[in-house]
Amino acid sequence: MSNSSNLFPGVRIILVETTHPGNIGAAARAMKNMGMTELVLVNPYDFPNKKAIYRSASAEDVVKSARVVATLEEALSDCQLVIGTSARDRRIPWPMLTPHECGEHVSVAESSGKVVGLLFG
Repeated sequence: MSNSSNLFPGVRIILVETTHPGNIGAAARAMKNMGMTELVLVNPYDFPNKKAIYRSASAEDVVKSARVVATLEEALSDCQLVIGTSARDRRIPWPMLTPHECGEHVSVAESSGKVVGLLFG
């Protein structure tokens, strides 16, 4: 799948300070399987690295086209909707959304031409 067949052109995956390059490759592989191609890496510890390519399987193009930025602010600069993820139970009074609710928000924003950032890390 090339960038021209990106099913979600307004959605980018943002990985923050990834410590293992294999995780970058695994994310790229999952992205490509879902028709996504825009990957942004914020201050990764070890990239570029062949381990990212190895783990990406057939998504080498996603890894090689990843944009590396120094700060989270730079990664989010043109996003109109940002959804942050966490596996941890938070006691922060921010709105919590189910995966289904997140999907609805992303679908509405992306279909109206907004840039959506899905933030991991």
